[in-house]
Amino acid sequence: MKERAPIPETPEPEVPVRMRSIVKRFPGVLANDHVDFDIQAGEIHGLLGENGAGKTTLMRILYGMYRPDEGEIYVNGQRVSVSSPSHAISLGIGMVHQHFMLVPDMTILENVILGLKTRMGLSLEKKESREKLLAISKRYGLPVDPDVYVWQLSVGEKQRVEILKALYREVKTLILDEPTAVVAPQEVEQLFSALRDLKKEGLAVVLITHKLDEIMTVADRVTVLRNGRHVATTNVSDVNSRMLAQLMIGREISYEVKKQPIETVETILSVERLRVLDDRGAESVRGVSFSVRRGQIFGIAGVSGNGQRELTEAIVGLRRAFGGRVVFRGRDVTNLSPYEILPRGVAYIPEERNRDGAINDFSVAENLILKRQRDPSITRNGILMNPEQIDNLAKRLVEQFDVRTPSVKTTAISLSGGNLQRMILARELSGKPDLVVAGQPTRGLDIAATEYVRRKLVDMRNAGAAVLLVSEDLDEVLTLSDTVGVMYRGELAGVLRPQEVTIEDVGLMMTGVKRMDVVAS
Repeated sequence: MKERAPIPETPEPEVPVRMRSIVKRFPGVLANDHVDFDIQAGEIHGLLGENGAGKTTLMRILYGMYRPDEGEIYVNGQRVSVSSPSHAISLGIGMVHQHFMLVPDMTILENVILGLKTRMGLSLEKKESREKLLAISKRYGLPVDPDVYVWQLSVGEKQRVEILKALYREVKTLILDEPTAVVAPQEVEQLFSALRDLKKEGLAVVLITHKLDEIMTVADRVTVLRNGRHVATTNVSDVNSRMLAQLMIGREISYEVKKQPIETVETILSVERLRVLDDRGAESVRGVSFSVRRGQIFGIAGVSGNGQRELTEAIVGLRRAFGGRVVFRGRDVTNLSPYEILPRGVAYIPEERNRDGAINDFSVAENLILKRQRDPSITRNGILMNPEQIDNLAKRLVEQFDVRTPSVKTTAISLSGGNLQRMILARELSGKPDLVVAGQPTRGLDIAATEYVRRKLVDMRNAGAAVLLVSEDLDEVLTLSDTVGVMYRGELAGVLRPQEVTIEDVGLMMTGVKRMDVVAS
């Protein structure tokens, strides 16, 4: 009896990229659980999900940075095993990471051609490469000067270079990982315009994000992941933001703010004619004055780079002031160290949570006790003595603030952005501070984490703390704050009550077009 010939594997349809039943495991975490994903030519496909939902992991598998534990990948109908990023690029797949991979001491042109094989003399190669780069730059509306060094560029310009690197290599599928998390708000529309141009040229663009407004603005289709699983793939025209939010987190989201009336007039923080220099030695805070009372959220709005970071760092002792005063509960604390200021009852949620809010290589438990060195239950003469007490305290805070981590011994760098911020909140707010200084507390967070952080800040206000909130999110500032100050070029362009102004008024103040009379704070 003749053996039957093996049935040939049915080829995949001519779809540029198809991922089938992808599984990826890390120690203690199932990052992708049998995920299906496909990308069409000439579309912008949103990959939506909370922080830690598995979005970046899935795309790193496609880009060859990770190998899947199970599943199949097809490119142009052919099954492939993507072994490395260079292999992915040869298949027409490029990726722009949230944290850029550029060499600061090299020019834009040198970064773009770095790693490519030279076919002719170096000077001729550079001349041809320059012409090609400028042609691509003009074609997609991504202007650059090839001879500028990367260290001289803004964050948005660096992102532009990363996109041009991929386009220079003639990729057909371009993956962008949280591209708006690192650029200024005014640069977002320029980016979206470039993505629309890429779509018109027939490229497939994958936009990894957790921001619903971005999906509704620029994407054609959207795939939603939740807890590592594929939840839905749909045309954006068939859904709205509320539907997507429910798919992302499995429940209704509410940004409703419930503020309790506060009768006290006690001033907790007074900033008086404060003057501060930035890292370059230029004056970035120019005679700023305001006060924050107990049970009040004082919001500071403004475009990034107008002195907000330097202001908050001077208040908590991380940066010296060369003029003016910072007064906390009636005591002058100007230019005291953080070690002297924070234990007095000040909580600090820094703008850069990874850099300033945690020690990445420390465990969750170790990060949670960073402000408790004087607590006699866990230290003796400043030396940590009781590991069991430390673990018990950490477990209690992890549960109380819903920090999702496999263990309190997990390193901070392993946490998603939302869970890292919850860990920082647990450390800072559990001590019942009189003053909370929060710098950009929801930047880069998904909608569930944003809801949580906002609710915690309002809870602190309702409990009688004074809250200084610095945020570039205008809706956030106007919704949460009792009083708002608008910073422009290191000065307060006005102090106002949110209910008495329009968003347009505040927007004009943020750009220096308009000033308003200062009201009582």
